[in-house]
Amino acid sequence: MNNTFKDLKYKVFQSGNPLFFYIGINVILFLVTAIIGLIVFFGRIPIDANLWIREYIGLPASISKLPERFYTLFTYMFFHDGILHVLFNMLGLFWFGNIFMNFLKSRQFHFVYLAGGLFGGLFALAALNIFPVYADGLAGVTIIGASAAVMAIIFATATLVPNYSIMLLFFGEVKIKWIAIVYFILDFIAIGSINAGGSLAHIGGAFLGFTFIKSLQNGRDWSKVFERKPKLKVVRNEKPVKKPEFKGGVSQQEIDAILDKISTSGYDKLTTVEKEKLFKASKD
Repeated sequence: MNNTFKDLKYKVFQSGNPLFFYIGINVILFLVTAIIGLIVFFGRIPIDANLWIREYIGLPASISKLPERFYTLFTYMFFHDGILHVLFNMLGLFWFGNIFMNFLKSRQFHFVYLAGGLFGGLFALAALNIFPVYADGLAGVTIIGASAAVMAIIFATATLVPNYSIMLLFFGEVKIKWIAIVYFILDFIAIGSINAGGSLAHIGGAFLGFTFIKSLQNGRDWSKVFERKPKLKVVRNEKPVKKPEFKGGVSQQEIDAILDKISTSGYDKLTTVEKEKLFKASKD
């Protein structure tokens, strides 16, 4: 049990893999809030834990509340309303996030997830407050969940490698572009439902993921805002250390060059040999 906990701790906080980090953070916060809810329930404490979380952690639909709840633009994307909500979000993040990480960098994953959540929230706020049809119900509406951030990852991945296929129960092998399109259509239909705010946030996240990849393919990597500036180092005249190779004989230097080419020209510009090397490296 202790080793399992250490393994989980390493994967979430020390491995450097943003996929495990965001899944871990979302699950941990869900478990913490669920336990608090149980304590409140069994202790007969006169507080509605779910209502409190929505009020102070969720993103309020009314712009008038935003000045005093400005932080919710960030916090709303890490909390969930029920076990099915967090389960399906994390499954989607895991499936598409793994594909994303096979082709792009950790820095780019961080950017798409966070920017997708932020833009999705802002997009939903703008739409809810611009269209008069939503005006009557804004006072008590809040948006909560990682869905906008997850949709950004889904659409970024589907835009980068649209013909990449995954196996789905009952459907067999399906190209991820069709999965992304179905997600979008369902959310578009749902903007007339009681959960219009959530669906609008999903659409905003999807737009961010799509435009990020299109910009990346045109040579503009927005995630460079997260790039660390190199520190000055004292260079010693030592024997060069040979870089380790991936299984299959693909060196780290070759993989870095391929990833840089994807960032500047797009995945579709890779040669067949380069795609094979990237595929071999992703299987390590």
